[in-house]
Amino acid sequence: MKIKVLVVDDNDGIVNLLKEYFKNSDKIEIVHSASNGQIAIDLFNQNIDYDLILLDLVMPVKDGLSVLEYMKENNITKKVIVMTSYNEEETIRNVSEYGVRYYALKPFDLKDIEKKIINCVTFKKNNDKIIELGNKDMQIKVTKLLHALGIPSHIKGYQFIRTAILMVYENPGFIGGITKDLYPDLSLKFNTSIQRVERAIRHAIEVSWLRGDIELMEEIFGHSVDIDRAKPTNSEFIVTIADKLRLEMINVR
Repeated sequence: MKIKVLVVDDNDGIVNLLKEYFKNSDKIEIVHSASNGQIAIDLFNQNIDYDLILLDLVMPVKDGLSVLEYMKENNITKKVIVMTSYNEEETIRNVSEYGVRYYALKPFDLKDIEKKIINCVTFKKNNDKIIELGNKDMQIKVTKLLHALGIPSHIKGYQFIRTAILMVYENPGFIGGITKDLYPDLSLKFNTSIQRVERAIRHAIEVSWLRGDIELMEEIFGHSVDIDRAKPTNSEFIVTIADKLRLEMINVR
């Protein structure tokens, strides 16, 4: 069964490129397209058959945020991947409010878009088991380190940070795209929004800064935060710990 995609973008070149790329695909089919947000809304009201929307943000008549707002107000729960040239974190936060799962920066790689579409539609939450990454020894090391840093395992941010560290440890490519790539993947794994992931991680770091081992914090974060113990950003916290673990593994070898 092919994944049916609605493309909403005023750039004919991008729409035609997507149609051409997927025309012989056995997994994905571009079934409809719209050149602005109003046309997309009109298509919604026609009860068209589709599984996912590739949505541009900047369009005439009605923009992408207007489409997302309409979907929210009318309880349209289709999967959405936002395509845009804007890479500001504030923009990413704004669209994440509407449950957007992925954020594709133009110009994008078509294979990357294909992977995102498949992941977005076929992902299923496993209610019995949080997805585990890395070998057991590394999972234990991360768990012990987070506990020493004062992050209790019962708060939401704990699982997000633990999984994020393991993901960055295994794939350093995430380092340059914490907000754009890592947060969306975490939101899919835990079936929540990007903004909730970010907020929960921030809260967990704040708890850590109140309860954690001061000497351990200075050892890990001493060179990446202010001397008055200003809290590291989410990205600094995750990347610094992943780097520490990676260096320890190299020294062991």
